[in-house]
Amino acid sequence: MPSLQARESELIDLLRRRPDDRIAWHNLAAVEGDLGRPAQAEAAARRAIELGLPAAETRLVLARALQSLRRLDAAESVFEDALLRQPAYVEAHRDYAQLVWMRTGDRAKALARLDGAVAVDPANAELQLARSLVLEAIGDTAEAFEAAQRALSAAPGDVRVVAHAAHLASLQAMDDDAIALARRAAAGGDLRSRIVLCEALIAAGRNDEASREIDAVSRAAPLDQYVVALRATLWRISGDARYDELCDYDSMIGTMQLEPPSGYASLEGFLAAVAGELDVMHGFVSHPFHQSVRAGSQLTFHNDDFARPLVRDLFASIRSSVERYLVKVGRGTDPFRSRNTARPNFTGAWSIRLLQSGSHVDHVHPHGWLSSACYIALPSTIGSGDDAAGADARHAGWLRFGRPGLRMPVSLPAERFVAPVPGRMVLFPAYMWHGVEPFAGSERRLTVAFDVIPG
Repeated sequence: MPSLQARESELIDLLRRRPDDRIAWHNLAAVEGDLGRPAQAEAAARRAIELGLPAAETRLVLARALQSLRRLDAAESVFEDALLRQPAYVEAHRDYAQLVWMRTGDRAKALARLDGAVAVDPANAELQLARSLVLEAIGDTAEAFEAAQRALSAAPGDVRVVAHAAHLASLQAMDDDAIALARRAAAGGDLRSRIVLCEALIAAGRNDEASREIDAVSRAAPLDQYVVALRATLWRISGDARYDELCDYDSMIGTMQLEPPSGYASLEGFLAAVAGELDVMHGFVSHPFHQSVRAGSQLTFHNDDFARPLVRDLFASIRSSVERYLVKVGRGTDPFRSRNTARPNFTGAWSIRLLQSGSHVDHVHPHGWLSSACYIALPSTIGSGDDAAGADARHAGWLRFGRPGLRMPVSLPAERFVAPVPGRMVLFPAYMWHGVEPFAGSERRLTVAFDVIPG
């Protein structure tokens, strides 16, 4: 399969010869969007529309580009146009609901159009599945399970529907149902379904079966960091010594202090400037779907953002610190250090702005290798680490490690806490469970994070 860059070149060449090919313009818009070039995606999509392409799919590509460019009113309007043209367009419903949710934090507003589509066609399994996914993402697991059951009734053979119903049944502590559904979904070898089965077996305390399933899944997806985290969780439950090597917090968690770029007299001055830039860029009040943020928002950096001088300088300093960390952590035989080339390849970057009671649920980064947290601005209510402050306050706003983000039959508390400090960057293997403790007060907690794979 050609790379996205090769496909882009093919389409540009085609359009030189056939400049009025509206389908080629649509395809180019989609490729530019996938390449993280929203301005180019917008231009290509608009050209396809100017040439008379009526497709809702082109409006979806355009709406996504506008959202990436942070022209949110325009994005919302184009999503609505796509849904008028194709009222049961599941992808557009999901993205539109997410945009409205992130802008408002209002469940009713986020679900309004999707609820309307479901009311017109309640037997549409795709719409019911989309509604279930949205409900889970905004925190209503019980109603999400009801929607999943309706999707299951409409499409009992759809592997995605069966696997999602299994996942939600497990969250509802319906272990036997969850395992039965997951086995049904996984029978054809679907990797996501097999991972859901692993989760359900762990939640039910059926550790031997879970271990065998994880062994099989690991052979199929050896670099999936979530699978590594599931294996680590089982090793911790059983007291397996291999857990201590895999999650060697002392040697694998690195804390690095950023260096201010030239032109700044102090790190404090640079961070203040970066914070001001990020505050302007952040445009949401609530978290994106299926991400770890709670009581806060997430800003994804796109290629065009790295042309901003402050963002560019920040990531130049970050890269230097990452390179120093990789040299320090060295090589080894474990799944993390065995892949260390000391050449970082950044695969995604974002900023998180947590507000009052903000936190992160425990999670890992399945497609990463090295993960991070870089502190830009912190509230005054960050915990001091002092036991006298009380259990809930001493680690307020701190990064925690080791508490699984799964429903567990036994309690596995956090094993390590790291204090946030302005300018500090924390680096760690992507398979380590991590989250953030909630904090009080109205001041923001502003961070930047990214994923790295070996270059």
